[in-house]
Amino acid sequence: MVNSIAEIVQNIIDTDSALQIALQKKYANYSAVARLLKPSVEKILRKSVNIESLISSVKRAEVEYPLLQGKIQMIIAKSGITLRTNVAKISIEKTKDTWETTKKALSKWPHDFFQVLEGISIITLIFHQKKFSHIHKLFQKTNILNAKQNLAEIIINSPKEIIDTPGCALTFYNPVSMKRVNIEETMSCYTDTIIVLSNKDVGKAFIALTDLIEQAKKALVTFNY
Repeated sequence: MVNSIAEIVQNIIDTDSALQIALQKKYANYSAVARLLKPSVEKILRKSVNIESLISSVKRAEVEYPLLQGKIQMIIAKSGITLRTNVAKISIEKTKDTWETTKKALSKWPHDFFQVLEGISIITLIFHQKKFSHIHKLFQKTNILNAKQNLAEIIINSPKEIIDTPGCALTFYNPVSMKRVNIEETMSCYTDTIIVLSNKDVGKAFIALTDLIEQAKKALVTFNY
């Protein structure tokens, strides 16, 4: 149960990656941050709070952006990026019939690019755009919940340490979201982190992730030196 200004401030900062970075890199003004957080804190506490108390809580907040953690930094620095274009996706209602149809599609194109994400009530198929019309026709229109073309995939391949290291995926997602890029789908496959997004956003996301990896490499060299 959150019952203090300091706890509330910490919780808000923990869920705001942009604020974390600004505070950690020392370009955020504590007074400005406190004023920004004041309405949210007062809403949670249901009472007015003193601005000085907020400033003090902001100064004491623990801010640890994942990139600066040693093991995560090493994993990011040793990661590589691959880009796949001409991607499409179809999300369908998960039923016995649609699942059987999905398996038939997989068997029909066993050697082609084909990914299946299975949720509780939805199945999402991700595949090469040239097969869009063929796969779309396999399902009843009433079962199709969403269909999109002109997508791309960014595949980030990392060393095997990523499997047992928490925080790596978040480190990849943060710079992408800060560029106001919508992530259509995301998944992990062993050491690969896969991000599906619109073709129009892929350039911004690719540059953001490339910069992230380069920054990690420089930091790693500096630390080792």
